[in-house]
This record gives sequence, C-alpha cells and structure tokens, in this order.
Amino acid sequence: MNTAEVLGYDTQRIFDKITDKLSGWIDILVENLPNLALAIILLICTVFIAKTLKRLSATYIHKLGTNETISRFLSQLIFIAILIFGVMLALSVMDLSKTVSSILAGLGIIGLALGFAFQDTAANFISGVYITFNQPYKIGDIIKTHDGHEGSVIDINLRVTKIKTYNGPIAYIPNRYLFQECFTNFTEFAQRRVQIDCGVSYGEDLEFVEKVALESARNVSTRLKSEEPTLFWTGFGDSSINFTLNIWCKFEVPNLDFIAVRNEAIISLKKAFDKNDIMIPFPIRTLDFGIKGGVQLNKELASLTNTEEKGSSNNTNES
Repeated sequence: MNTAEVLGYDTQRIFDKITDKLSGWIDILVENLPNLALAIILLICTVFIAKTLKRLSATYIHKLGTNETISRFLSQLIFIAILIFGVMLALSVMDLSKTVSSILAGLGIIGLALGFAFQDTAANFISGVYITFNQPYKIGDIIKTHDGHEGSVIDINLRVTKIKTYNGPIAYIPNRYLFQECFTNFTEFAQRRVQIDCGVSYGEDLEFVEKVALESARNVSTRLKSEEPTLFWTGFGDSSINFTLNIWCKFEVPNLDFIAVRNEAIISLKKAFDKNDIMIPFPIRTLDFGIKGGVQLNKELASLTNTEEKGSSNNTNES
C-alpha cells in the first residue's frame, strides 16, 4: 500500500486533471499563435517607430525655436505615448480587451498608492514640468541656489537640475527646491555689478580718496563702458573708514567676465592708492594701562620704574 492510498488521494485522477489543463493551455496557445506573432511584431515595430519619432521630434521641435529642454521633454512624452499605444494594440490583437481594462484599473490604483508613497518624487516631477515650460532658467545660465550652490546649469530633467560649480563638482538640486525656494539667476540680465570692499586710514582726505578710487575704476579695461563706476562709504571700522567700489561688467555665458573685472579692479585700486600715498591700514589696537585705564604705556613703565627705584632706596637706608 502506497502513501497516496493511505491518505486517500487518487493520484491518477490528479495527474489526468493536470494533463487536461496543460493540454488546454497548449491548444489555446496554438490557436492564438498567429495573434501572438502579430502582437510581437507590433511591439517591435512600435519600439522602432517610437525611437525614430523621438529622435526626429526632438530635432524638428528644437528647429522651431523651442528651448532644448522643452524639445527633449516633448519628444520623451511622444516616445512614452507611442509605447503605451503599441502595448494596448498588441493586447487587443490577442483578444485581451478585458485584460486591458483590468490593467488600466490596476494602474490607476497603483498610481494612487505610489502618489502617496513618493510625494517628493511627484513634487520634483511637477516642478520639473513647470521649470521646463516656464523657464526661470535654462541650460547654460549661471544660478545660485538658496543653500549656496552656484554655477552653470548643464542639465534640466524631470527630477533634478544639474549645476556645474566653479570648482568643478556637479551639484544635483531637486527641482522642487528650485520651484519652492528663491534662487538667483545671474545670466538673465546679462550684466553684473562687481563690488570691491576696501578701507582707508582715518587721517585720509575722503573726497580725494573717492576721486582716486573712481579714476582707478574707470581705467579697468574689462568693465562695461556704458555704466559709470560708483563709490559708497559704508561706515567707520575699527581701524579704517570703509567703502564699496561698484563696477559694472557684461555677464554672458560661458565667459565669467566679472572675475577678470574684479581682479583688474583690485590691482588698479592698489596701484592708485600707492601712487597717491593713500594708506590701507592694518588692524590697529589701542591698549590702556593703569587701574582705571587711559594711561599710556610709556607713562605706566615710568611709574613702575620710579616705584622700583624708591623700593631699592628704602632697602638701602634700612641696611
């Protein structure tokens, strides 16, 4: 007596059921083999057509004067739409219309669940769409983010914006931060003001200093000639009277003209001050001595010397 008989199973009956089921599946597969082959051919053609149209649409949309980022985004949408249409058409060829409806319903439920699970990703996607079409910045612009990342925009996709910083590393900024937070676009105006902070001694003639500083700024060859340099006194420092010298320059991609203007302006200002004996002071500290303060060092040393001399005289008399 075998195990199947002890447990009450009819193994032959179970085997027959499995065989019948497999035979039925094979019959269905053979019957639908032409539809399956047609569906596979449709999928292959769909992928080929989608890739071709994606490439062609990106080229022609860009030729129409559309921004490169927008043309890439639209071509990607065309690619995805054609793929979805091809998959649905292949399922319909295989008489799986009910399956198509079930898939669509399932995708809706899955999409709702994923929307709650990936809120940040969805926010980045929506922000990427807004940035792509509204274009507060574009590829090649110099921007500075809210948290201090500054550099040239090299790529904008639906999730992140890539910024190449001045030092070389690539910063990946989620689009939702650039959508929700403030940022600075230095390229949009195509001009930039370079500010040179400096200070002069309290003993200098400030009107003469201003004249010399502005003249040195006018001699900067890389500045924007249509805008006159300006100087603003900013206050009294610990050891100097401080001012800011403002010079305008062009700001066009990919040239960072403001760096050359700043370098030349600093050299020109230093040479002008040296030529006219205008002192840029080092930090100065005034030290007060004495119990109540206000006593100069030499008087404090003289007082200590006299005290020591009196002490020595008293010791000599006592001996």
